[in-house]
Amino acid sequence: MSETFDVIVIGGGPAGYPAAIRAAQNGLSVACIDDWKNYDGTHAFGGTCLNAGCIPSKALLESSELVHRAREEFKVHGIQVGAVTVDLAQMQKRKAGIVKSSTVGIVGLLKGAKVTALPGHGQLLAGPQVEYTALDGQKKVLHATHVILASGSTPIDLPSAPVNGKEIVDSWGALEFDTVPKRLGVIGAGVIGLELGSVWRRLGAEVVMLEAAPQFLPMADQAVAKEAQKHFKKLGLDIRLGAKVTGARVTGDGVSVNFVDSKGEQSLTVDRLVVAVGRKPRTAGVFATDSGVTLDERGFIAVDAECRTGVPNVWAVGDCVRGPMLAHKAKEEGVMVADLIAGHHSDVNYKLVPSVIYTAPEIAWVGLTEEQVQASGRPYKVGVFPFLASGRARAMEAPHGFAKLIAATDDDEILGVHIIGPMAGELIAEAVLALEYSASTEDLQRTIHAHPTLSEALHEAALAADKKAIDFPNR
Repeated sequence: MSETFDVIVIGGGPAGYPAAIRAAQNGLSVACIDDWKNYDGTHAFGGTCLNAGCIPSKALLESSELVHRAREEFKVHGIQVGAVTVDLAQMQKRKAGIVKSSTVGIVGLLKGAKVTALPGHGQLLAGPQVEYTALDGQKKVLHATHVILASGSTPIDLPSAPVNGKEIVDSWGALEFDTVPKRLGVIGAGVIGLELGSVWRRLGAEVVMLEAAPQFLPMADQAVAKEAQKHFKKLGLDIRLGAKVTGARVTGDGVSVNFVDSKGEQSLTVDRLVVAVGRKPRTAGVFATDSGVTLDERGFIAVDAECRTGVPNVWAVGDCVRGPMLAHKAKEEGVMVADLIAGHHSDVNYKLVPSVIYTAPEIAWVGLTEEQVQASGRPYKVGVFPFLASGRARAMEAPHGFAKLIAATDDDEILGVHIIGPMAGELIAEAVLALEYSASTEDLQRTIHAHPTLSEALHEAALAADKKAIDFPNR
């Protein structure tokens, strides 16, 4: 007799495992199927985020930032440490340990919630039913009242620079180097490319980044993008915009990369090449052709605002559906769907999904950019506060960047907040909450912020919007 569940989740990443746990918390019987495989062939829950993305990259970013600070900043504090050397093997071991504890933790969470965790591959059939293929190859059909597709995404391939896993790697491979490349090429100067480039530049690599787009960080507020570009140049990242890669091949000297920019045909040779041009939805083999599930024009699983696929009781969440490919967006969608299945009210405010780039300085934003507000025609005002004027930032030797607030002039509603500076990824949470409650600049102006803290930058930016800033000249 086949097994039957109230909910079967296909995918155990940031969208899938929260959906499974919340569904179980709602009193439903749940199974979560996940087919992630590490380089050594072992299985792990957690998807790209925990195994090959968010978590390992932040571990290396933290380690490399400490190296950079020890070499460049400690002497300013009066700390003498002598020559700073890098034990990359230990650095990678630490990273692997963090990843391992995180993925094992997911298994513990699933078990604690009484979710049936099934390592292996799941495919939606008509019914809805799910064909489950275990790690040993054995197959069986599971029955479910509801199925949630949470299959995630994979790196986009670049035909002109085929990944071989050695000299030419994707974003996962760039986290696994056992030596620091003398010269590293990165195709793509977006979020992933900038974070990976920062890691290896801090550890000593000469980094050249080739970005096909003519504009740097086009999705960000352009005042922030310009500030970021200036700091990345100081770090030593050689970012070349409008550079379209036309070919890459492995030679005896490394990887020969051909590209075209405003100067015409160009070439360079690097020891390693990272392809970081974005990600695409992972949908192959996730559902049968007769399941009724369809893809949109961009290859994402087609869903409505509540993540319904159009097939009764079949839902899809996370990177495999429209919207930003961010773990926190995926998590909230998984929780929303699990609550909707249980008959509860739930939704996701897609207008207020924060974005963070974990470089140094960090970059974070939520809401509309100044360019977007300007294009809308709505009258607006801007408040900016530089971290150079923050006592806490100066004490941290991190007086770089600024907090920028954009608000409507008619009703004072905050429309967007953009931060480049120390701990921007943490500071943006206050802005998200403010926008969620349709706060005004006056609301932030009247909110007491502890002193001295980095969060005062947002307070002062709100004051600056009305030319009332206390700790920086009003202009």
